[in-house]
Amino acid sequence: MPQLDISPTPNPNSLKCTLGKGTFIPDGMESFNSAEEATGHALGERLFRIEGIANVFIMPRFLTITKASDANWGDILPKVERAVVDTR
Repeated sequence: MPQLDISPTPNPNSLKCTLGKGTFIPDGMESFNSAEEATGHALGERLFRIEGIANVFIMPRFLTITKASDANWGDILPKVERAVVDTR
């Protein structure tokens, strides 16, 4: 299982996730504001299947996940970790 390190951002509804090894994408960046925008992107699609996810921003070395203001990180984070593992 890849190590996923999670750290806060200035926005309390967003968290930054980094991998201990490897990358999320080979290069560039991906940004999705909806499940429809993430269509065709394996990790983006998996993350938007998680209830409460509002935005996903992916760079090679990190990703930032923004949740809906009424969503709970305690419910979301285990599912985020699983989505990352399932796409590796």
